[in-house]
Amino acid sequence: MTRFLTFIALILSLATGALALDSEEMFTDPAQEARARDIGRQLRCLKCRNQSIFDSNAGLARDLRVVVRERMDAGDSDQQVLDYVHERFGDFVLLNPPVSPKTYALWAAPVLLVLMSIAGAAVYLRQRPTLRTSSGALSDADRAEARKLLKGDQE
Repeated sequence: MTRFLTFIALILSLATGALALDSEEMFTDPAQEARARDIGRQLRCLKCRNQSIFDSNAGLARDLRVVVRERMDAGDSDQQVLDYVHERFGDFVLLNPPVSPKTYALWAAPVLLVLMSIAGAAVYLRQRPTLRTSSGALSDADRAEARKLLKGDQE
């Protein structure tokens, strides 16, 4: 019984995206609904940060879903709907923001972090002391030193 309840709890916790939509805000036409979802999957929930408006239960995401549907009812194309929302909320509302002077740092940050990591590793490897390599044979002086140290430990 405990396993069954754990399984049900897991399923319900994973299904939160499915509970995001109300039946009253969905289109009756499946083609229009699919189009609305395609547009919505390109828009970020401003509260949840990294979820699309169709994956979020937040009130702001619901409001954006309503705006998308209203713009579609007004006859806007997909790009016009995206432009409308982008104009009002800026680049942050897009899950895939455009490359522009405002977003150069956003797009360059991963590349710069990798390059800085490689440079840091190179500096570290060059500055660390190198191990003295030998042929494996000890010189007579090294053997005498080793015997002296070993005899000192036994006394």
